[in-house]
Amino acid sequence: MANWLTRMLPWGRAAEGQYRPGPYFLSHGWLPAGSSWNYWQNGQNVQPYGGRSAMLEACISAYSQTVPMCPGDHWRSLSNGGRERVTNSALSRIMRRPNDYQSISDFLLNLTRRLYERGETFALAVRNARAEIIELHLMREGSATVAEDGSIFYSLQGNEIIEQRLDLSYPVPARDVLHIRLHTPRHPLKGASPIMAAALDLAMSDAALNQQIAFYLNQARPSFLLTTDLPLKREQAQELRQWWDLQTQSENAGRTPILTYGLKAQSVATSAVDAQLAEMLKMSDQNIALAMRIPLQILGIGGTTYANTELLMQSWIGTGLGFTLNHIEEAFGQLFQLRGVPDEYLELDTRALLRSAYRERIEALARGVISGIYSPDEARASEDLPAVPGGHGSEPRVQQQVVPLSYGSDMQPPTPQAALPPPDTPQPPADAAQKTDEHASERAVLAYRAERRRAA
Repeated sequence: MANWLTRMLPWGRAAEGQYRPGPYFLSHGWLPAGSSWNYWQNGQNVQPYGGRSAMLEACISAYSQTVPMCPGDHWRSLSNGGRERVTNSALSRIMRRPNDYQSISDFLLNLTRRLYERGETFALAVRNARAEIIELHLMREGSATVAEDGSIFYSLQGNEIIEQRLDLSYPVPARDVLHIRLHTPRHPLKGASPIMAAALDLAMSDAALNQQIAFYLNQARPSFLLTTDLPLKREQAQELRQWWDLQTQSENAGRTPILTYGLKAQSVATSAVDAQLAEMLKMSDQNIALAMRIPLQILGIGGTTYANTELLMQSWIGTGLGFTLNHIEEAFGQLFQLRGVPDEYLELDTRALLRSAYRERIEALARGVISGIYSPDEARASEDLPAVPGGHGSEPRVQQQVVPLSYGSDMQPPTPQAALPPPDTPQPPADAAQKTDEHASERAVLAYRAERRRAA
């Protein structure tokens, strides 16, 4: 096993200062073994991480295609504890149309993809005469520079459209740049992709697959072996080989050949080495999904361990996807100078991920209406249905038997107890006491009626 890995992965241990055979891992990819230090002058390019990995492509696509499915809204808290959707702000307009050549789905798709491929992504903000952001433009390349006074400026490239409209040869101040970055191990303004954690798995998978492709292209192993106990001359063996190829290849593939001279056809089964290779490739795929924090069920592989779609999505939202959404929301909030949660913030609504789970969604809304959390109009609005005519569905409601515990088994409010006079206080006349009892009874009846009206 160890020798096989040594042959597959050509790097080895070397003392400090000695030559290391590679591969060499860089920030945007890796170089094969034996690459020179001036590889760019020799016409050699850095191979991107997972450029040929279907598993990594599936993980990055899962993030980049899921984030645009969550519609974003600008929210502001109210004094009564609720919140309102802001529809006339610069952020709300950007979340509907970031620029004149991209939809918000295109924008978030490429933004999230570059975030996970390179660990950071950049967008240039264009302002109007009132200093409001009216456009956002994604940039493929960017780098941050810290001035002597601590100010941050960016150098942006890689957008042929905006480069024709604006002069980007000068540094751009940080207030006009949307910079979203992941973990920053080297510099506070330089993000690192989680793909770096799976670089060895990607390199091993790539080397193993390349070796197998070369192995099969060179036809190093036939599909069948023809054996016989009779001695054959060289001419006879060549004639039988040609006859076998004629009967089993090209347009005759799949036909049944008839063997003579005591020949026996023996198929070449998958060896233990090939099975071990397949197991190692499977392990590499699992490590890549683990580094990207994606459940295997999201990618369509692995056993089903969730009862419904909602639990599966909630599991992913609670691990990797939830962080990604919150990270993007906070970056937008910083660019648009929002006060932050819970006062003013951007929210990418994950309820859109359950569009196909119609049954679970309706059952949750029904429970919310019955328990008094939602009014019928609020539940209908979440399904894009109009309000109940006449305003009868604007108020939350509960069932009539839901009353306070103080009502007791009689389902009536407790009767107020009259305070007893002190012992040394002279007793009032009998007629005055009777009038006091009548007034107390009237007050109890009025209180009971008021309580019943509130409960109804």
